[in-house]
Amino acid sequence: MALLDSIFGRKKKQFKASCNITKEPLEKGFGYLLTTAQIITSKKYWDMVMTEPETMSYTLSHFNKQNSGTQMRAMIFEKYATVSKPWIISDSVINYFDIDISEARANAKKWWETDGQFAPANVGPADKTLSEMTFIHSKEYAILEAGLKKLEINAYGQS
Repeated sequence: MALLDSIFGRKKKQFKASCNITKEPLEKGFGYLLTTAQIITSKKYWDMVMTEPETMSYTLSHFNKQNSGTQMRAMIFEKYATVSKPWIISDSVINYFDIDISEARANAKKWWETDGQFAPANVGPADKTLSEMTFIHSKEYAILEAGLKKLEINAYGQS
């Protein structure tokens, strides 16, 4: 079959990927592979997510004691915390995570070599891969606290 494919010009479709966070395209072999647990335990990540233009109104509502904002933040947390596949991420956001960068890079290379089929240890939804206490602390930070420091800085006109 491979001979016929080469004769008739059929090529295997090249595997492509983009950063699961920024959506920027990644060149084959680049990026970092993280688990959902590694993603959701990052306070820096949650501060970024909860102060993006798409989520800022929920953050403002939450800190103004409006239940609807808190509910939306909880839904955002659940969306991210339940991801079962590994996350391929770019250089532009790797510094949000306190991880072993060389291991994440090596896992990304394995992931690329297997056209996205490789999964590192502890892959899966965060409530299944983290201790209950770590999961609860991450959830509470994401929903109740994320973004507050950025709002306080902006309120005082500092950056």
